[in-house]
Amino acid sequence: MVLLVHHSISPQSRKARIMMAEKKVLFVLKEEEPWNLSKDIQKLNPAKDLPVFIFDGHIISGNYAVTEYLEENYKDVPLFKGDALQRAEIRRLCDWFDQKFYIEVYKYIVGEKVFKRFKNGGAPDSKALKAGVNNLRFHMEYIDWLAERNNYLAGNEFTLADVTAAAHLSILDYLGDVDWDSYKNAKLWYSKIKSRPSFKDILKDTIKGIFPSTNYQNLDF
Repeated sequence: MVLLVHHSISPQSRKARIMMAEKKVLFVLKEEEPWNLSKDIQKLNPAKDLPVFIFDGHIISGNYAVTEYLEENYKDVPLFKGDALQRAEIRRLCDWFDQKFYIEVYKYIVGEKVFKRFKNGGAPDSKALKAGVNNLRFHMEYIDWLAERNNYLAGNEFTLADVTAAAHLSILDYLGDVDWDSYKNAKLWYSKIKSRPSFKDILKDTIKGIFPSTNYQNLDF
């Protein structure tokens, strides 16, 4: 049994949860606030981020370390598929969302709407929010283009690229910041991801004091 230290506002935590659900890994969750990590978790992961993956006395921390471990040790349901070129594309897209999207969109919107509120009770900075929303439009156009070309983002099969993108987007969707009707290919792609059994528990997530958007749990949105 795996213990995953996580928080529902952490896209890297959601990514690990979806991966484990796809691979049928049994796990339990322990929630930690990423803006106020306990000293115990800081000792387990000096980088002070989530998730932290604990099993049989072993500790794995760090987004890429956790996902690579899962892929290497639970091979019955692979999420890196295809030849070396396609696997490179999957990794490129994972990096796109975990780095570029995270910096250009997540940190602006979620940082202002959620982290600032719970960390110090501060009000969102309207300029930061506007920058995040503008950046989100660029990323949604790119997702829409990718989804128009193939059934999934990295090709015709569901891969870790889809898991990573959906983990990030689902938080923006919870907050009601994604204008899905303007990106019909992206919307169709996301509806397929939302309908997967591995996504069921993600759609049950709640953020204390913040209600989900109207269509967050709706599979036919």
